[in-house]
Amino acid sequence: MTAWRFESRRLESLDPAGMSANASFVAVDLGASSGRVMDCRWNGDRFHLAELHRFPNAGVRVADSLHWDALRLWSEIQTGLMRFRAMSAKTPAGIGVDAWGVDFALLDERDRLLGNPYHYRDSRTRGMPEKLRSAKSGRDLFRATGVRTMEINTAFQLAGMAAGQDCQLLSARTLLMIPDFFQFLLCGAKNVEFTEATTTELYNLRARRWSRETMAAFEIPAHIFPEVVMPGTVLGDLRSEVQSDLGFAGPFPCIAVASHDTASAVAAIPDLDDASVFLSSGTWSLIGVPLDEPDLTDAAFEGGFTNEGAADGRALLMKNLTGLWILQECVRAWDAAGEHYQWAELERAADAATPFRSVIDPLAKEFVAPADMCATVRTYCGQTNQPVPQTPGETARCIFESLSFAYRETVEDLERITGRKVKTIRLVGGGCLNCFLCQMIADACARPVIAGPVEAAALGSALVQAVAAGHLSSLAEGRGAMKQSVEYMSYAPCGEPMWTDAFAQYLSIVARGRESERAVGAASPSDRNR
Repeated sequence: MTAWRFESRRLESLDPAGMSANASFVAVDLGASSGRVMDCRWNGDRFHLAELHRFPNAGVRVADSLHWDALRLWSEIQTGLMRFRAMSAKTPAGIGVDAWGVDFALLDERDRLLGNPYHYRDSRTRGMPEKLRSAKSGRDLFRATGVRTMEINTAFQLAGMAAGQDCQLLSARTLLMIPDFFQFLLCGAKNVEFTEATTTELYNLRARRWSRETMAAFEIPAHIFPEVVMPGTVLGDLRSEVQSDLGFAGPFPCIAVASHDTASAVAAIPDLDDASVFLSSGTWSLIGVPLDEPDLTDAAFEGGFTNEGAADGRALLMKNLTGLWILQECVRAWDAAGEHYQWAELERAADAATPFRSVIDPLAKEFVAPADMCATVRTYCGQTNQPVPQTPGETARCIFESLSFAYRETVEDLERITGRKVKTIRLVGGGCLNCFLCQMIADACARPVIAGPVEAAALGSALVQAVAAGHLSSLAEGRGAMKQSVEYMSYAPCGEPMWTDAFAQYLSIVARGRESERAVGAASPSDRNR
């Protein structure tokens, strides 16, 4: 697979002269638990981030369904843009949107939104991969798309709608992934961006086209899928009515960035070489390496890895793990019980708790969407004959250690599959703010951790926009500038043998749990992360 070149898609209408400094790129970064609108200023030497607006995000339950509140998110994006206009007399040099993967919006023949988009944790996809295995096995899907089968994936969301003759799907004329939907509201373009398309399990990453064979096997209507565009594509100018409503003096370009937030975050990591892995730590944890070609081998498939698109058109071989969402859900449960804890309190309590007391398997199906996460952690520990966490500190310590060991397990799997020797972990995202966790990852993985940037997805968005607009010649040049723009923290492993012993104990415990899952037919080895 040949890496795509940004240079072919730059904004031709801009004069290269005088474009080296003083431009602002608006990055809309939508996460599954929060969103932000950032002013990413380029001064010709480095980027500077200014937060315009930050807001919470979460699923909204209606009866037995879970949705995203798309119109509220649109209102929050507009609020961010109005704050930019209030703070600056200049018009942005561009705007880009990134978000989580797999979820989508459906439009009718008049481009009207057909209901609030479903949340990937909605229960309607439960068991869909098993129900559709006769139509297309997990291995065949992996060979066709490079994506690991997960019931939350777009393919199974749409297959379930098709099987149930869902009226929204029957009325749909266009499918847009979540970031593409908001770009449509901004400028009217109806496209799906490459990195988002690769999260659907409906895109052939090697052939660079929609996998119509998979759509046909699942009876998903192919006509609703628009053209796929590459990162750096200029989609068009801000709609005139949006410009007027928000009070901007003139239009500015909407640019397709690497709109899957993981791809955007990885784009901002300097020095990501063959001896390092990326770890995007937030609600989800995603850990992997860039490759020139997607890895469709049996080893990658059996290891539970997935291939998704990168900002430069290459592939990211990575594993999706349930991340800090496990602790976030515990915090929510404690809040509901009237016990309120700040993250700093939990870090201190975890630090004071007894180490290596109990662990969980972050890949286990029990932790996908339980009603009570704290109870689920306790139940798992009890069923695996470990001490049951009783206090918030013990629970947080259990989760932090378990995530750290899961990262080491994944790093060692990556070494085995790729033949590379991993020497450094490059950590980005909200997890960078948790110094206790960062040090624990270094200790558990026996490798140094370089943490930063925190707002990697927003910076990756700005980098792609700057290249598309001609302010930078390439992603490589942009990563060099990124190195000068962000402060990084380094964490050296302690080298204590107790971490190696504890990791071996973790592997023994989770292996028993995974074997039990297989024995009752709850999950195959390839689907164990579900």
